This record gives sequence, C-alpha cells and structure tokens, in this order.
Amino acid sequence: MSRALALLKSSHPEPGGAVTLAMTLLAVGVGHRGWAILGVAAAVGATQLSVGWVNDWLDADRDRVAGRTDKPVASGEVSRRTVGIAGLISSLLIPVLGLPFGPAATLCITLVGVFALLYDWPLKSTAFSLLPYLVAFGLLPAFVVVALPGHPAPPAWLVAAGALLGGGAHFANVLPDLADDAATGVRGLPHRMGAGWSQLAAGGLLLAATLTLVFGPSGPPSWPGIAAVAAAVVVLPLGWYAARRAAGRPVAMFRAVILVALIDVLLLVFSGSVI
Repeated sequence: MSRALALLKSSHPEPGGAVTLAMTLLAVGVGHRGWAILGVAAAVGATQLSVGWVNDWLDADRDRVAGRTDKPVASGEVSRRTVGIAGLISSLLIPVLGLPFGPAATLCITLVGVFALLYDWPLKSTAFSLLPYLVAFGLLPAFVVVALPGHPAPPAWLVAAGALLGGGAHFANVLPDLADDAATGVRGLPHRMGAGWSQLAAGGLLLAATLTLVFGPSGPPSWPGIAAVAAAVVVLPLGWYAARRAAGRPVAMFRAVILVALIDVLLLVFSGSVI
C-alpha cells in the first residue's frame, strides 16, 4: 500500500465518508447550490479527517500492543508523525472552511471539530464518551442549515434527530470491538454498560431518532416515514434477539443498527420542511 493510501486509511474513511456524504446530500436538500455544496462537503470532511487522524495518532501505541494490523500506523505503513501532522492541518482548516458561510456557521462547524476531538481525548475512555457524539452530530445538520443564505435557525427537531443518531452511532460503532477495547484500557460508556445494555441503547437511540425525523416536521407524517418507523420497530428487536441467540455476540444487532441508521440518514436527507 502506498503511503498516501495508508494515510487515507488512517483517517477512518468509511464512517467519515458516510457522514460527509450524508451532510452533502442534506445541503442539496435544504437548498445549497453551486460552490456552497462543495464548501459544506469540504468543511464537514475536514472534521471527519481531523477526528480520524488524531484518533490513530493518539492510539498508535495501544494499537501496536493490540496487534491491530488493520491500522496503518500500527503496521508501519505510515508514520505516527505523518498522521499527527495531517490531523493538525485538518483540524486548523475546519474554521477556515467555515468562514465563507458566516460567523454563526463558522462557530457551529468549529464546535463540531472541537467536540469530535474531545472524544479522541480525553472522553473516549470515560463515562462521558457519549457526550461528544450527541453534541457533534446535533451540530452537523445545524451547520448545514445555518450556512444557507440568510442564516436561518435550524429547527429543534433536526438538531435533536442528529444528536440521537450520533448517540446510536456511538454505541453501534463500538459493539464489535467491546472486548478488544476493554482489554487495552478503553472504558467508555458502552464498555461500562456491557454488550447487552449497549445493544439496547443503540437500538433505543436510533428508534428515537427515527420517530423524531418522522414526527418532528410540521404537518402529518409521510407514508415513507411511517414505513421507516415500522421497519425500525421490526428490525431492531430482531437484531437484539439474534444477538442474544448467538451467545451474546453483537454482530447481528450491529447490522440491525446500521440498517436503521441508514434509514434515518435517508429520512434526514430527504425530509421536507427542514426550514
């Protein structure tokens, strides 16, 4: 693998790319056009690159001890120093990329970056590990709306739905790695709660996000929205039951949560009455 590809892999491109794509599509949905769409994508993308690179820079020694050959720094494909510099540059770019959208949007996207980095350190291994996910994911759709011409205030339901989606993503993200993380000293909220309660938390938060996205906007809920709620009500308990049957292994629940999260993202992007 080339150094450039290894550096990209260190940024955790899959979740970061998914978040950036979702917010870019939301930008199109709420009315951004032309350069503004690219600007939103760049600003959100910088937050995702920042949190990914800083995470791998901080966790380099722990990843080596754990034998994480999937991590480019731990496997020696890219140096820790290179990843650290990339994380610093992307972090400093966040407010710069927000400037064309005005002070309120700049503050909003800067706070997204700050809380994302607070997860990397020091909150990742504490009982408050959920907090940065709630705040950062709530602020992301708020940034997209505030960045519009005229800087409209984001509706409360949109911010709440983003926060709930982020909370569910936190629990879902760590489900497959609970044991490995705990063995290397990571003691975030999901680790303290255990696999069973974390599965319920992930499902509950995502179901709440779905309900908020469907019933939050003014007017009657749409039929696709009602279908999404029905799907979440069916999929999440099935995932929990399958995980319980599989001797507590949370893979089935993880997949169920990812499916509902995808439904939520689609609802978020295609919600009508955002502003």
